[in-house]
Amino acid sequence: MTTAAEAPTRPDHVRQSERGEPVTFLEAIREGIWEEMERDESVFILGEDIGAYGGAFKVTEGMLDRFGEMRVIDTPISEIGFTGAAAGAAHMGQRPIVEMQFIDFISCAYDMITNYVATSRYRQAGGLPMVIRGPSGGGVRGGPFHSQNPEAAFFHTPGLKIVYPSTARDAKGLIKSAIRDDDPVLFFEHKWLYRRPQLREVLPSEDYTVPIGKARTHREGKDLTIVTYAAMVHKCQEAADLLEKEDGLDVEIIDLRTILPLDEQAILESVKKTNRLLVVHEDTRTGGIAGEIMARINEKAFEYLDAPPLRVTAIDAPVPYSPPLEDYFLPQADDVVKAARYLAGY
Repeated sequence: MTTAAEAPTRPDHVRQSERGEPVTFLEAIREGIWEEMERDESVFILGEDIGAYGGAFKVTEGMLDRFGEMRVIDTPISEIGFTGAAAGAAHMGQRPIVEMQFIDFISCAYDMITNYVATSRYRQAGGLPMVIRGPSGGGVRGGPFHSQNPEAAFFHTPGLKIVYPSTARDAKGLIKSAIRDDDPVLFFEHKWLYRRPQLREVLPSEDYTVPIGKARTHREGKDLTIVTYAAMVHKCQEAADLLEKEDGLDVEIIDLRTILPLDEQAILESVKKTNRLLVVHEDTRTGGIAGEIMARINEKAFEYLDAPPLRVTAIDAPVPYSPPLEDYFLPQADDVVKAARYLAGY
């Protein structure tokens, strides 16, 4: 293991937090991976164009020069192949990080992830300490092959953990927790958040992690609970500010941060306080995570509800490429405002 004192000087683009400078969502993820690779020599990263090119979005920029080609491995275009290779390495005591160039193509490795990786511990083969990460989500005009939110496809699979942060601080803390975890973690990175200047944060200069499986209260409120995650946290914040200004409605926003395991207790406590629930996610409606959350509230907190739970989601269609169509497809702040007003009886 390389200690901080032994490690070569880090390049400027991974030293912002050391200098007390604000970092973007993307830079926070890069810092987290970089620090874990310096901390633990068993951590390595593999995927398409992550080496000399630095990754499609430059998350891995500079890592090849620092850690070498044995720990930063460019792979052929075969998601099932390099995911399987990572699983084998994890069995042998390594901690691989798999980058999907776009998370949409995680579907190519679905069999490896659900049938082999997720079942490892249950089959007495031990945990597989590996992370599968990549850019997800719409709003950047990527079309149907580069804009999906496939988290629900894996939500039904025991043995996996699913992380989907919304802030730079959480992104860094959660990627570090995911790398240190002894079980497989799917780590979704909404690319609409990657470089948004208003989301830049000054992060702690010291080492820190954020626990997997714990939600965060993004906004305190007493009249209505919104449960959401990823980019929708910020759309819901926009809606909550408008609702407070125009209607005097005090909205609480719960940022899940981790989808699996779901922090059910945090949701229950908020709903028992506000008596109304709105679930918002960018994924499509049918079979989406919102349905599971609403079902659990109906089962465990029905007597606290003053109105039926509602959900705001994308419509059941592929993600359009056309900007006006994509905007119509995706949940917007106005959609959240309308649903919240309906729930509150306005």
